[in-house]
Amino acid sequence: MRYVAAYLLASLGGSEKPTVKDLKKILDSVGIETDDERAEKVVSELTGKSIEEVIAQGNTKLASMPSGGAVAVSAGAGSASAPAAAAPAEEKKEEKDESEESDDDMGFGLFD
Repeated sequence: MRYVAAYLLASLGGSEKPTVKDLKKILDSVGIETDDERAEKVVSELTGKSIEEVIAQGNTKLASMPSGGAVAVSAGAGSASAPAAAAPAEEKKEEKDESEESDDDMGFGLFD
């Protein structure tokens, strides 16, 4: 990821075709050692491509990925499971309230 970030920084800095040397210069400036093989891989994959197009392709791929849908499906699978899932949450709240009360019983407060 650091090599892609360095490539993007080099592109934003005005270099139309960033090289491995450009990536090394950027990464060395912040104290990161560069792996020539990885830097060359990033440069070879992105050479000749517009950064805007690569970002647009990435956004479409991210949009097609499911994120968090499994949790919603499992909670809404049946009417019996939803109340059962809510009960432990209420118990945790009650336990938290009890622990806060026990702090008050110690004889001092935060702003005394």
